Amino acid sequence: MKNIAQQLAMKALIVKNDKVLVLREAPTYGQGTNRGKYHLPGGRVEKGEKLEEALKREVLEETGLKIEIKHPVYVGEWRPIIKGQQHQIMGVFVYCRPLTNKIRLSTEHDKYAWIEPNNHSDYKILSPDYLAIDCLDDGQTETTK
Repeated sequence: MKNIAQQLAMKALIVKNDKVLVLREAPTYGQGTNRGKYHLPGGRVEKGEKLEEALKREVLEETGLKIEIKHPVYVGEWRPIIKGQQHQIMGVFVYCRPLTNKIRLSTEHDKYAWIEPNNHSDYKILSPDYLAIDCLDDGQTETTK
């Protein structure tokens, strides 16, 4: 277990009109381990970076959106093999609202969708992302203050 790279990630549950934004990994993404599958925007925290800054940076890079961070919703982990290296990534999933509207995808993604939380099974959404989306079914929507 000493050869496992441990990392922290911040993931955004961006809610607009009671729908959640999901992104599809592009087949051309070099570090891709889940090509063609959907996930929530976000990514790994860089050393010394504040968690909120990391989330805002990742969302802006991946979607072109600026966000308002509200509160954590879920904590999960996943264990991908990236370029032959086993990783353990712990993710903090945060409820957010978009401050801007125009989506501009990075080269990591080829498609996006605004989905109703209870219809996430219609998409190939990665674990634990769909578990975080399930938390929104507990009444956390855009109208929640």
